[in-house]
Amino acid sequence: MRIGELAETTGATVRALRYYEEQGLLHPERTASGQRVYPADAVEQVRWIRLMLANGLPSRAIVKLRRCRSADEVTPEQQSVIREEYARVEAEFRAAAATKARFEAMLDFIEGPRTD
Repeated sequence: MRIGELAETTGATVRALRYYEEQGLLHPERTASGQRVYPADAVEQVRWIRLMLANGLPSRAIVKLRRCRSADEVTPEQQSVIREEYARVEAEFRAAAATKARFEAMLDFIEGPRTD
């Protein structure tokens, strides 16, 4: 699959795909003329990268979290990154939940208690 097709299939830009490659997140092969050729599983990989980026993980953390096929393949470094990112996401979730609760209290004050 060529870079344009991968971009169209995943919704990523060609520029983003080149950035993922520069960061070590994607590893396309090259044709004799130097064009990038991606394997079929690159679609799922790009979707995973985009999901991780959308959830605030930096590319330097994502590159350490290459998919493993079994728990035995997970390195101590990967475990550390997973724990750190889990703690970060959990803290963000708790902060968002607290904000939500405050807004609910304000709405109850303004509109009266809700029944949902």
